Amino acid sequence: MSARNATVVVVGGGQAGLSAAHHLRRRGFTSALDARPTDAPGDRTFVVLDADRAPGGAWQHRWESLRMATVNGIFDLPGMPLPPVDPGEPSRLAVPRYFAAYEAAEGLPIVRPVHVDRVRAVDDDPDGDLRVDTTAGAWEARVVINATGTWNAPRIPDLPGRDVFTGRQLHTRDYVSADEFAGLRVAVVGGGISAVQLLDEISRVATTLWYTRREPVFLDHDFTQSLDGVDVERRVAADAAAGREPASIVSYTGLGLTSYAVEARRRGVLVRRPMFAALGARHVIESDGSSTSVDAVVWATGFRADLRHLDGLGLRGPLGGVPLDGTAARLDPRVHLIGYGPSQSTVGANRAGRAAVTAVARRLADEGGAADSGGVRN
Repeated sequence: MSARNATVVVVGGGQAGLSAAHHLRRRGFTSALDARPTDAPGDRTFVVLDADRAPGGAWQHRWESLRMATVNGIFDLPGMPLPPVDPGEPSRLAVPRYFAAYEAAEGLPIVRPVHVDRVRAVDDDPDGDLRVDTTAGAWEARVVINATGTWNAPRIPDLPGRDVFTGRQLHTRDYVSADEFAGLRVAVVGGGISAVQLLDEISRVATTLWYTRREPVFLDHDFTQSLDGVDVERRVAADAAAGREPASIVSYTGLGLTSYAVEARRRGVLVRRPMFAALGARHVIESDGSSTSVDAVVWATGFRADLRHLDGLGLRGPLGGVPLDGTAARLDPRVHLIGYGPSQSTVGANRAGRAAVTAVARRLADEGGAADSGGVRN
């Protein structure tokens, strides 16, 4: 089956992908879905491939109790401010509704649900096209802007006994509500914002035990984007440029004393235990060798960048991450990563979308006569 063509394929329809699509549209790129054989060879087109069935990115999968009043910041999409919302509304409803309105207003060429299986080079030419193999056929493009985020790559420690534990295990991404743990003994594992939030919530209906690898560091002030955020982005960007695999956000930011953290501390549940060494059939083996019975383990242990479909391109450096020059992969600048490293936050995703499109436009302009020779296709 022959591949369809686009100048740029954006993989992922969350905040970063929508930002990139907006800026591509602003720069005159048109929908690859509307391309016709009679279009001029130099026309620049794009398409967004999204694995979800509906707009909203990872927000549509968040747990029911995560309300707009307690989410960790939502930044406006470019060109369309977030409308007023009820602070008590679940974010899994409010944010997807906003994203859907944005897609409609922008008229973005988004195809869903489409899972990208693999991105590979068409030939040995380092400036040649890339082929994007998907569950709905293939696309060939000059550039791929990857905006797949982390939601589909949960990080769970590979501890002894995970396969013999007979209680329930689930990652944050699969959590729905505290009600399912009523009356149980629950180990909550993780030192980030989500872990503290789930600890506060589950502890209201269950006995909870909080485990972290390191002693949590709580900020002694309110986190601000203008001061703390700038410093965090600088440090994460330095790691990304060097090719170090992005660490957890909390390792850069520290833990803020949010309302739910303060409440959990007041109720005496914000008591950290050193990470357990292993699991048994219905217990955990503590770091000192003792045993503690538990009925369930909630792994609030974060996520990895979801880049498995890019593995064949050899983008990773010796330190395990993808070295970046701006948003471009240093080892293959035909690929841009957004929503990765310093652009994992919503404000960072917006900036990265714009930066990636600026770099792509510059690259295509530098190719000079590529359009005349058929190198840029619609």
